[in-house]
Amino acid sequence: MLLHKRLLLVTCSLLLVASVGFAQKSKKESNKGKMYIYWGWNRANYSNSDIHFKGVDYDFTLSSVKAKDRITPFSFYNYFNPTRITIPQTNFRIGYFFHKNYSISIGVEHMKYVMTPYQSVKINGTINTGGIYDKVYTDEAIILKHNFLEFEHTDGLNYINVEVKRFDDFSHLLGLENPNFTVNLTEGVGAGFIYPKTNARLLENERYDDFNVAGWGVSASVGVNLTFFKYYFIQSDVMAGYMNMPNIRTTKNETDSASQKFTFLERTIVFGAKFNILNRK
Repeated sequence: MLLHKRLLLVTCSLLLVASVGFAQKSKKESNKGKMYIYWGWNRANYSNSDIHFKGVDYDFTLSSVKAKDRITPFSFYNYFNPTRITIPQTNFRIGYFFHKNYSISIGVEHMKYVMTPYQSVKINGTINTGGIYDKVYTDEAIILKHNFLEFEHTDGLNYINVEVKRFDDFSHLLGLENPNFTVNLTEGVGAGFIYPKTNARLLENERYDDFNVAGWGVSASVGVNLTFFKYYFIQSDVMAGYMNMPNIRTTKNETDSASQKFTFLERTIVFGAKFNILNRK
């Protein structure tokens, strides 16, 4: 919450500078031929999901499992130290305007997914590992205690995707005719693969925490882009998407796996810059 308030204050200050500091009239530049790059942060929500766990000695499904993101407390050390840039939930993207209104880009939504501990869910299937949870389960309730399951994608739930996005300048609708400040509506669609670092501890197995290509995702986004002095911008998007992960690693044993499907809603605020790569007169 503190981070969002500080970013809002910065945005409002830049809006004031842009609106009162530059009154001259000139033709606005076209985006075509420009590249852009941005970095920022996000918050995310996830739908409940069924998670299927399968191994040599077990095969069971947990139904309607709840999860949430993990926000890092705001500090300069956590958010701006180069050695800790992946500790918060972050966003990075680089793109190219192939048309004055359209760009294509590649980026990563570095979200974090944490299963809520001690929740009660329904379980169906069989466990036969020689432990206290050995049983045939038929739609029974079970509490997800730490000695049964810890399950997180916390470094992170990495959605690496290609996105096509449209930018529409609607400054004139707001009575703004300043060439050094534009307000743009953004709309985009994307698709890519999920590359999480899953932190899992399942039954009697050792903790597992490694990167793995777990599945794929699709998404759509809408947002507002504020461009200052033609080359610098602040952008905020809302992205909704679907993730299908049939190949989640849960232990060091490659025969053990998990699968899940869920939807997500991500809110971002990013800071970026545009630059020319074509010589223009």
